[in-house]
Amino acid sequence: MRLLCINPNTTEAMTDAVVTAIRPYLPANTEIVPVTGRIGAPYISTRASYAVGGHAALDVFARHADQSWDAVLLACFGEPALFALREVSAIPVIGMAEASMMLAAREEGPFSIVTGGPAWEAMLKEFAAITGFSNRLASVRTTTLTGGDIFARPDAAISALLDAVSACQADGAARVILGGAGLAGLAARLRPLAPLPIVDCVEALAIIAQEAVAQDHAKGLEARPSPAAAALASAGWV
Repeated sequence: MRLLCINPNTTEAMTDAVVTAIRPYLPANTEIVPVTGRIGAPYISTRASYAVGGHAALDVFARHADQSWDAVLLACFGEPALFALREVSAIPVIGMAEASMMLAAREEGPFSIVTGGPAWEAMLKEFAAITGFSNRLASVRTTTLTGGDIFARPDAAISALLDAVSACQADGAARVILGGAGLAGLAARLRPLAPLPIVDCVEALAIIAQEAVAQDHAKGLEARPSPAAAALASAGWV
């Protein structure tokens, strides 16, 4: 399995952290190629940076779409340009937030989301509505720390994240999605301390991606390029 992992955030160390966190959930022979956005914010935490991050994601895919891949992993919780990427992709495009909600919704009861950065509350509620999960979403709880802040100082963020998870319990959630590229690897630290089960967005990304690739392989569809995406680069759009 050959995966293109796109991080629309421009912090390369964050891309590396996501890849490190996801590898244990993938088969040992998986080739995962991480690429960091070359334009935009170090960490997406506003609507403006989200919009630019969508351009960054399309730019990365267009520059690599002439190669054969089994799937694209969009390593940003909230999925900038998810539907635009799918429009020009010949392969599955899997995003962190949608994958996490798909996994969380397989169990009974509502789920909540915890992430960093106040702007994400409204943005993720909108994303849940677009992807059809509003009726399962109990709440979105954010910390005043952005995901970039949490990535830079994870030890200092544990208490705030646990407080947010506890608030989700009061909201009626049966489980909590811990979301954000900047939070990669923190689910394992929170699980023993949290009052609710934690859905790790990185693990969810791996699970849903493998399922999508397996479905393609069952249809006889192997790794392949995406000419429509590559055409964006040749046309000078990205």
